[in-house]
Formats: sequence, structure tokens, C-alpha cells
Amino acid sequence: MPSFDITSEVDLVSLRNAVDVANRKIGNRYDFKGSDCRIEQNDKLLTLFADSDFQLDQMQGILLPEMTAKKIDIRCLEHRDVQKVSGNKVKQELVVRVGVEQDVAKKIVRLLKDAKLKVQASIQGESVRVSGAKRDVLQDAIAMVRKDVTDFPLQFGNFRD
Repeated sequence: MPSFDITSEVDLVSLRNAVDVANRKIGNRYDFKGSDCRIEQNDKLLTLFADSDFQLDQMQGILLPEMTAKKIDIRCLEHRDVQKVSGNKVKQELVVRVGVEQDVAKKIVRLLKDAKLKVQASIQGESVRVSGAKRDVLQDAIAMVRKDVTDFPLQFGNFRD
């Protein structure tokens, strides 16, 4: 019985590379000279430190295109609120979401059941396994999920016949 998995993965090596390049660009820019602006990565948490809200926005304007250039989907980032650290300094945390979250997985399963396709979807940890009788039905399911779930990056892999 053919099946495939719906997952959400982020290449952490490419993410580290994008953060390093962004930090290098921030250090070289004239408007950041003499400031304590930097991006720190701790596993799946990015922390942006800046002297003002304006510089924080400028740093995001550097980081996000670098992530896109390294083929990292920026929809995987969850932007937390901007926090005041001391004086005028601010910081913002960006959480890198890996794996299909429970509510998104339930939405995918409900979507496939409501579509009346002849597939079975089951949640398995941080992924959703979809199986069906024919390969064409599975391709229709992939097309439907791609069309309806646009706010979260998904990968379709582990296709088995």
C-alpha cells in the first residue's frame, strides 16, 4: 500500500551558516558601527540583540534574506515579542519550529477526511503518515495539502510504493 510522510524540517547547518553571514554583514555595516548588535543561535532559538527597535528591524532585514538564500523557509520562524533589556537595548527571540505541530497535524488529517479521498492519515509524533490504495490518490492528497496549508512549511517525503 503506497504511503508518504508529511514533515517539517529545517537544515540546522544552513541555519548556522545564515546566522554567521548575517552577523558578518551586521559587523561590516556603517550604521551598526560601535553598537552591540548581534544574533545568537542556541540550537533552535535565535536571539537578536540590538540598541533600538529600528536596528532590530534592520537586523531582521539582513537575516531573513540570508535564510531565504540558504533555502530555509522563513515561515518556520515564530517571532516572539520584543523585550527591553536595559536602557534602550532590546532583544527578540525567534523560535525555529521543527516538526509538524499537533494542531497543524490535526488540521491536515481533518482536511483529508473532509475531502473524501480514499486515503488514511495518521499522526505519528511530529509527522503525518498518509497511505492510500493508488499513487494518483496520494498525489491528489499532496496537491490539496499544499494548496490549503500555506502558513507552515511542509515537506512531503518517504514516498513508498
